[in-house]
Amino acid sequence: MQARGDKTGTNSQPPKLRLPQSTRLAGFAIVFALLCVPVSAVGDNFAALSAKAEAARDAERLDEAVSLYRRALVLRPSWKDGWWSLGTIYYDQDAYAKAARAFQSLLKADPKSGTAYSMLGLCQFELGQDAAALRSIQSGLSLGLVKDQSLRNVVLYHEGILLLRQGKFGNAQDALSLMASYGAEGDQAALALGMAALRLRPQSLPAEGSKEREVVLRAGRAEVLGAQKKFDEGAKVYRELAAEAPEYPSLHYAYGMFLLLEHLTDEAIVEFQQEIRNNPRHVQSYLEIASAQYHVDSTAGAKYAEEAVKLQPALPATHYLLGLLYADTSEYAKAITQLELAEKSQIHEPDLYYALGRAYSHTGRKQEAARARAMFLRLSSEASGQEEPNIYGEHRPLAHDRAAAARAGSNNEAKRP
Repeated sequence: MQARGDKTGTNSQPPKLRLPQSTRLAGFAIVFALLCVPVSAVGDNFAALSAKAEAARDAERLDEAVSLYRRALVLRPSWKDGWWSLGTIYYDQDAYAKAARAFQSLLKADPKSGTAYSMLGLCQFELGQDAAALRSIQSGLSLGLVKDQSLRNVVLYHEGILLLRQGKFGNAQDALSLMASYGAEGDQAALALGMAALRLRPQSLPAEGSKEREVVLRAGRAEVLGAQKKFDEGAKVYRELAAEAPEYPSLHYAYGMFLLLEHLTDEAIVEFQQEIRNNPRHVQSYLEIASAQYHVDSTAGAKYAEEAVKLQPALPATHYLLGLLYADTSEYAKAITQLELAEKSQIHEPDLYYALGRAYSHTGRKQEAARARAMFLRLSSEASGQEEPNIYGEHRPLAHDRAAAARAGSNNEAKRP
């Protein structure tokens, strides 16, 4: 990944990325050319124009290439390779509005092109159209990208930044960790991952050169190491940070989440408890402890979930988790109240309906119990057979290692497309 200077003139935003020139201008031309209708289908005029356009592009005579591509595309609006080349040239020239229109035209000709959707999203990102950019990028990731490491990492980085701006820290961390797992390193990747782990929006990033920013950077480096399966090295960074900055907001929470991914539950709970001592209103730490205690000591876990409900009653995850814990301790009337609140808040997890069915049954509400059991069976069947495409469009079974019960709705975040 190549860093790009921050045009805002402030330290409130992370630096932007640009695609390497070889990727933007030529990297996918062969792939898209394979999808094109043979040029002879339209005649020598189009053939001559398209050949001259590609020759001008390859010789870096980009203004001439743009003119030639535009003339050729008038003759053949369905020419996918032409729209691709025109869009990447405009992107290279920072003409993002024109590039976006070119990629939109490409999508009319090839509506299943994940790469075109992703490039459109990168243009929209540069134009400040965050909501549209996130939709386009996630559509691209869902459909799959061509196998190019630079493009893949750039797209995942931008998805992560857009999610950070929305405060969807868990989803942002998933995207950025995936990027790091593919080998992305350096301060830019680490800083973004540090913001996700410490639950910081980009606009709240501490000033460059400050001690606070250094904590974010080092936490991100630990997360990069963890994503690359270098757990011991990452844990060492977190231990040192916790000793040097013991009261830094959300640091112990981030360290606890790091430990949870290695199933070091007892050690993680210690860190969550320290976070609560530092900040008694840290709802996520209460939820993580409550989640860790589910089926282990649900009575103790319920006390933490009750605190989370008091602190943030509008958060669906608090009611969901408390309902599960109440059901596990046979407090069925209380469980029904909490689980119904979670259901009304659009949490539709199999576990919710399993617990709700049990609670209804134990309180004599047979018809509602049957409805809940039917929903549980339907959702379980969908989940067991569901697959999601990876970022290359290939399919794999769902495996969300990070999706503990507390995270299921902790930010009202949706699963990755």
